[in-house]
Amino acid sequence: MKAHLTELLGIAAKSLSADSAGADPGVLGIQLERPKNPEHGDFSTNLAMLLAKPLRQNPRAIAEKLKASLPASEYVARVEIAGAGFINFYLSPGAKQAVVRQIQQAGEHYGHHLTGAGRKLQIEFVSANPTGPLHVGHGRGAAVGDCLARLMAANGWKVTREFYYNDAGAQIDNLTKSVQARCKGIGPEHPDFPEDGYRGEYIADIAEAYMARQTVIADDMNYTASGDPENAESIRHFAVAYLRHEQDLDLKAFQIKFDVFSLESALYTTGKVENTVQALIESGHTYQQDEALWLRTTEFGDDKDRVMRKREGGYTYFVPDVAYHLDKWNRGFSRVINEQGADHHSTITRVRAGLQALDIGIPQGWPEYVLHQMVTVMRGGEEVKISKRAGSYVTLRDLIEEVGCDATRYFLAARRADSQLVFDIDLARAQTNDNPVYYIQYAHARICSVLSQWGGDLHALKAADLGPLQAGHETALMQRLTEFPEVVHNAAEELAPHMVANYLKDLASDLHSYYNAEQFLVEDEPLKLARMALISATRQVLRNGLDLLGVGAPEKM
Repeated sequence: MKAHLTELLGIAAKSLSADSAGADPGVLGIQLERPKNPEHGDFSTNLAMLLAKPLRQNPRAIAEKLKASLPASEYVARVEIAGAGFINFYLSPGAKQAVVRQIQQAGEHYGHHLTGAGRKLQIEFVSANPTGPLHVGHGRGAAVGDCLARLMAANGWKVTREFYYNDAGAQIDNLTKSVQARCKGIGPEHPDFPEDGYRGEYIADIAEAYMARQTVIADDMNYTASGDPENAESIRHFAVAYLRHEQDLDLKAFQIKFDVFSLESALYTTGKVENTVQALIESGHTYQQDEALWLRTTEFGDDKDRVMRKREGGYTYFVPDVAYHLDKWNRGFSRVINEQGADHHSTITRVRAGLQALDIGIPQGWPEYVLHQMVTVMRGGEEVKISKRAGSYVTLRDLIEEVGCDATRYFLAARRADSQLVFDIDLARAQTNDNPVYYIQYAHARICSVLSQWGGDLHALKAADLGPLQAGHETALMQRLTEFPEVVHNAAEELAPHMVANYLKDLASDLHSYYNAEQFLVEDEPLKLARMALISATRQVLRNGLDLLGVGAPEKM
């Protein structure tokens, strides 16, 4: 409908006068908004104000001319001028009812767009070090990242989901030392236990499995323990494989699937890190100082140059990140989005600077970043800080076991990623209208119940006369249904899946209000069929929206 009204306004604007050539509405950008007050129409535009300066006329006078020049439309009941020159459109009942037909025709694809046009998009998310169970912060990254992938796919992108394992470096060394200590019977309370070691009970589980010479299988690897407590290299390989397998189970419980798993260690063994460093040297953006190799990142917006290779040898941590993203570029991804914790903020400029310094045409602002803030878990009004299994934090599996996958996914994705999130376990478990997950799913189940009681042919509803849908709650519900495609588009544009979560709450509210105000299974057959068609369309949109969040749509509750 926005596109239709925009077309009408464009035709009207071009017909104003010869001067309107300098006021191309396409250049100005026609904006249509939905007024908060329904009395002000279904859509409103400030186009007359935008045209006032180039046409050197009073905006209200321009608005009157635009109104007079608008082509006739079966979807527009009337047009009014308000205030200084706002143009308000009031849609015809047929225009509002048309959304039911659109939903019936599109089905599970209603709300989808072709913005991406099949272009390749990679989304990297979770990407936890294989040093312990996934914590609730990883869970937020998993929920937001997976929702982003679903949103971008719904907008026509060819999406690849990727998990990057940091399986090299000091943290893996600490993991190895921690497991080795446990293998030797040295616990966290012992003075010989590594000072920076991991103290969770899961370390004891790994040590026990290692000493039992178990075999673990994770994604693209499997490893059999030697059982030798002195073999640090064997312990390292086994511990990493063990925890990768554990994280696989966490992700499976969270209904997250990845297309690609990448290893930091592989960037070294395949020579990609060394090749990237050599390419940066050849580009002329590096220099030697104090026996270290530096990259002139200040040439690309950084506040200071950065060391690439330390004087004692070895690369700083951002160098493999540059190599990894160069690999993404070489794999043909025209767009890359990294969903990570807020602590990665400092790496953004460095990674982008390294990619720009390669001088191979990587655009500025590539890759894109979505950074999520920390999560505070509450139960009984008090903060929950630790898990017995992890020892120092709340695990993702803890939440899933407490409140279920659906509630966990919804709560972790329902707020802006860059805002602090309080996860209230009691609220997530509550079967009341205060729990948004329950409220939305109950709306879907209510519709399923009514349609089941009716027992008619759903396909026959495509021929139902929608004319009887004139009640206020019906108009409001249809208006809400028309907003869904725009919500899906905007949520993808702004990389903000919480917009879908908020929309679903509003849609559920409209449905519950309608349910409480009207009877559906009435004796008036045309009215009954029209209402069955409307709630069936509403059920489809609830399903489509919940699917974008990876949340189930139960038929009974």
